[in-house]
Amino acid sequence: MPSALPPGEPAPADGRLPETALAGAGDRPFGLYVHVPFCTARCGYCDFNTYTATELGEGVTRASYAETAIAEIRQARRVLGEVDRRVDTVFFGGGTPTLLPPADLTAIVAAISAEFGLAADVEVTTEANPDSVALWDLEALRNGGFNRLSFGMQSAVPHVLKTLDRTHDPLRVPAVVDWARQAGFDQVSLDLIYGTPGESAGDWQSSLDAALACSPDHVSAYALIVEEGTALARQVRRGEVPMTDDDDLADKYLAADEAMTAAGLGWYEVSNWSTGGAARCRHNLFYWQGADWWGVGPGAHSHVGGVRWWNVKHPAAYAQRINAGLSPAHAREVLDAETRRVERVLLEIRIREGLPLDLLDDPARDRLPDLVARGLIEPGAVTDGRLVLTRDGRLLADGIVRDLI
Repeated sequence: MPSALPPGEPAPADGRLPETALAGAGDRPFGLYVHVPFCTARCGYCDFNTYTATELGEGVTRASYAETAIAEIRQARRVLGEVDRRVDTVFFGGGTPTLLPPADLTAIVAAISAEFGLAADVEVTTEANPDSVALWDLEALRNGGFNRLSFGMQSAVPHVLKTLDRTHDPLRVPAVVDWARQAGFDQVSLDLIYGTPGESAGDWQSSLDAALACSPDHVSAYALIVEEGTALARQVRRGEVPMTDDDDLADKYLAADEAMTAAGLGWYEVSNWSTGGAARCRHNLFYWQGADWWGVGPGAHSHVGGVRWWNVKHPAAYAQRINAGLSPAHAREVLDAETRRVERVLLEIRIREGLPLDLLDDPARDRLPDLVARGLIEPGAVTDGRLVLTRDGRLLADGIVRDLI
């Protein structure tokens, strides 16, 4: 959840949505994202809306957070009206959601179930740091309705973890994956970061080998981005660590894709691999496919029927609005048809099923033969009616999007 919020237009104090956004809502997939903004320490590369206890000051505590989040869930039910909107996915992100007690996390899931109902095949995920959970925590989460875990492994190499300000011991990762299996979780994901300053090709390969040795169902691997305003950006500016290198990032992406493929994990989004369709992160697919979701928590973003809004950023301001019975939304935008088309091109080109060609205008269609000739999209694009990136195309996805829009 990025810390910077766009300007947008003022959001109504009661959170009401235009009738156009609510029309047909019951026929669209629906997910909830729950942002938990707490961390024990702030990682130097992180640009997410997170806080340590000392940054929050008085009046904002972990102990009261679940109650505040549940109040927003009840508000969401009122705003969305009486239409049947069973929840297909729930995703807890942060921050470190598992810094809250399992009882608080499961209480939030129970509130979602009570207000909306959960689909029979609902996916309920929480992110977790390897050093933030024990076996009994995972058992409590599983018993409370969670069925998917995403562990922030990032690297298996101590000096890389140190540069990233990660606090866990690499040996903790296989332990927590084993505990997750013991607790009954069928879906376990590992998150990796590549391109950390000082990370060699051998370091990255070691991390890939260690991750795949855990037999995860899903792996996410993201290139490190040096975000302005972070401690890492200041280190780069002072010359203390080198800037990330595009060629190095490309080589490491290719190494990741080769390792995943060899281990039986196929790509389904540019930075995500899974053992099969059932192991894909359905919640993230909602984002990439433009479905509806409500974001709970400070700084959380939401989208329903072409209306996108985002909550106030600071936990204290968020709690103040919720406690006053007001919407926590800071601002919003109503997306016109062209904006929604462009966003679909931006996002759907990243997924394995590809981009429907009817989303492209004529000049963009005229560029397809050149993209095929350059080996960036699958040759059958025109006849199949969908644009699917090749491996080389995935490396240049952003540039391809610029060509098409």
